[in-house]
Parts: sequence; structure tokens; C-alpha cells
Amino acid sequence: MRLGWLRASLRRALALVLAAGMLLASGVGLWGAWRSAAGAANAAYDRSLAGAIKAIDANITTAGGGLGVELPYTLLEFFQLTAGGQVFFRVATEDGLVEIGNTDLPPPDTGLINGRPRFRDALYHGQPVRLGSYTRVLDPPPAGHTGRPRVVIQVAETLTSRQDFTRALLLEAVGRNALLVTLALLLMAWATGWALRPLARVSREVQARPPDDLTPLPLADVPAEARPLVEAMNHHMARHRQASEARRRFVDDASHQLRTPLTTLSTQLAYALREAPPGPLREALTAMRAQLDGATRQVNQMLALARADAAEPRAEVVDLVALARELTRHGWPRAREAGIDLGFESQAEQLPASVQPILLQEALGNLLHNALRYCPAGSRVTVRVAQEGGQARLTVLDDGPGLAPDELARAGERFFRGRQAAAGGTGLGLAIARAVAERHGGTLSLQTGAGGCGLAVSLLLPLRELPTSPGFPQVETAPLKAD
Repeated sequence: MRLGWLRASLRRALALVLAAGMLLASGVGLWGAWRSAAGAANAAYDRSLAGAIKAIDANITTAGGGLGVELPYTLLEFFQLTAGGQVFFRVATEDGLVEIGNTDLPPPDTGLINGRPRFRDALYHGQPVRLGSYTRVLDPPPAGHTGRPRVVIQVAETLTSRQDFTRALLLEAVGRNALLVTLALLLMAWATGWALRPLARVSREVQARPPDDLTPLPLADVPAEARPLVEAMNHHMARHRQASEARRRFVDDASHQLRTPLTTLSTQLAYALREAPPGPLREALTAMRAQLDGATRQVNQMLALARADAAEPRAEVVDLVALARELTRHGWPRAREAGIDLGFESQAEQLPASVQPILLQEALGNLLHNALRYCPAGSRVTVRVAQEGGQARLTVLDDGPGLAPDELARAGERFFRGRQAAAGGTGLGLAIARAVAERHGGTLSLQTGAGGCGLAVSLLLPLRELPTSPGFPQVETAPLKAD
């Protein structure tokens, strides 16, 4: 789950990976800075510690036969102020018989080389100190000593000043690293956004396209890393365009191959009905005529549905008000025959839209035909055009039997017919309307009419920006087709 969340966003993945890497590198850098600061503090303060050892060594004498030290108190006080804490010292012969100062200081390391001070960290009375040890040969030797005895000089200081110095250097390094990491993260965020801009542009272009626009995406300004993705999308759209063209050719061929023999058969059957005498033969021919009319309606509806799915995109700027008004006018004769009051309403005088007029006529015509078919005599049917924000709503409203609440959810499925549907229907009228609406990037909406009676079926179509045009082409509206 966490890995999926990380992979869900390329920007997020890059930011987290690069930020983690930079923080790790910054941590390693701070550790190195701390080591360097501690080394620099030891080097600086060890030189001061060595100076104190040399000052004590310069005041050691054996002229009186014993080991004497004249301590440079002024120098030690200055050194104590510099150390910022306490200073301890010890002067002793190597055999430990003579000791001066803080005799309980930790013993020096073995293997000291004459004239070469050695420094190490140690504990003195429970507190950490820096201990410097130095040895040289006493010349002349003290009384009672034979050979080449050596004197051991030790000076220790607390670590307050060293720690303050190291902490100051480390805080400076932390501030510098924090500034660099912040600048790097900001630069990384800007660079990531800048690098992903071509993908965002491609995304906007794809989202702004109509559903039927399958032209290849331009490869200009696309980074080499994203070019295979865009090329794959173009290849997929090319295959989809070829498949759509193949379906369109099939629909055209099927339309010609099916309608021609059906029309011929209908003509021959009409002639046989005129010539047949009353009786069983005429009744059989009449039943055949009803079945043939039903088959013809179903073939026409299925071809219209296939045309809506595979029609070639040829959008035109059409006045939706004029188109809906003309369709309503064509429905008046049928409405008068059925005893239905058919009216038209529009909130605007004109409503231009870029649509495929033939498909839109087919869809709106099916909605109007269904309303006239299923409403009883005395009903009212209204075709209404309205603009709602960036959408056009084409509605056919009736006060007929409508659909049950459980049927509204399924309305628009292919071959689905409600319980109140009349015999002879195909159940494809709403499916055609839905396919046409989706092809235009819109939706089909079904609601119960005002007062809970009837049905309101609407085509919701997006209104895109149109080029300036002096007028609208006149669209020839075909008569209403049977369901």
C-alpha cells in the first residue's frame, strides 16, 4: 500500500527519493564537519597546552641537587582563562620518587619520546580532561640518581572551551547545510515541475479534446523520456481510428444491404394486400405486414445506434433552439392524431453549439417519438431548450405514465423496456439518445416529471467556445422515426 502511494505520483516519488538522499548526504556531511571541528579544536588548544608544558619545562632546575620548579603563575593564570575551565599540572621524576603539583593526575602513556609531547583524553575526578604529557632527560641529574633520569611534565585542562568551540563550528555547519538543503529542495521542486510541464501540457490537450478527436498528439517539446509514452498513445489512437473507420464502413454497408431488401419486401407485401381477397390469406398478409414493420423499425434503430457509436466526427455549428423547434413542428401531425398537446419552450432565442446535427436529430427525435407513443390522449408533451452554465439542456417533458423508480436506473440500456411500454417497441430509443449524448461529451438524464407524474428526459451537452460566425446553417430536419 505504501509503495503504491509512492508510485501514484512521479513528482512525489522524485521529491521523496531526492529529499531522503539529500538528508542522508547532509547527515554524513555534518558527521564529517563534527569530526573536523573536533580535530581543529584539539589542534588549536593542544598547541596552547604544549606552550604551558614548555613554560613549566623552562623553569625546572636540578642545580641544588634536587628537582626544583619555579612555576610561571602569570602564564598559568592566562592559560586557565584561555581554557575556560580548570588547569592541573604535575612534574615528577620518571621513577615517581619526586612529584610536584597534582600528583593524582592519570599516569602518562608508556613509550613517551623525549622532547615530543603527546595528548589524549582522560578522566580526572570524574570529569573529562585533555591531558598533555612530555618527558626529557634531566641534565645534570638530581642527587642520588644515576644514569640518565627523565622528568615527566603533565598539564591537563577541562574541555569547556574545546566543547564550546566545537559546538560553534558544528552549529555553523548545521545552519549552512540547512540553507543548502532548503535551496536544493526548492530548486529540485522547481526543476521537477519544469521537467514535467510537457506531460501536463499533453494531459491538458487530451482532456480538452472532444471524445471523437483521434488525431495524433504532437511530439514537439516532449522530453525523450516521455516520448515513448506519447508515441504509444498515438499508436493506440491510430488503431482505434482504424477500428472506428472499419465499423463505420460496416454500418454503411449493412444499412444498404438490409434496407434495400426490406423496402422491396414491404412494397411487394403492400401490393399483395391490395390484390388479396378478404379471408384467411389477407389476414396472414396483414400479420406479415405487422411483423415486417416491426423488423424494419428494429433494423433502423439498431443501425442508428451503430451509427451513433461509429459515426465520423463532423461537428457543425448549429442553433439548438432552431433544431429543437423544427423537430417539434414535424411532430405536430402525429400529436394531433394521438390527441396530444405538443408544445415548445426556450429561454433563449439562439443557442449555438458545435454538434453532429444528424446524430442529435436522431437522439432528440427518439425522445419525442417515445413521449408521443406512450402518452395517452389528452396528455401534454413539451420540448424545452435551456442553457445551464456551460451546458445546453434539451428536454422532452410529458405527463404520461412515466417509469417506475426502479426502472429509471436501467433506462437507457439497450433493449430495456419498461412495464408500461407498448407492444412493438425495440427498447433502443433511449439507448440511442444516451450514445449520442456521450459521443458529444454529455450525458442523458431521466427524472420523474413535475408533481411526480410523467417523465422528463434531457440531453445535457457541453457548450464549447465557438469561432465567430455571421449566422447558423439551416439544418434539414427529418421526420420522426418510429421506435
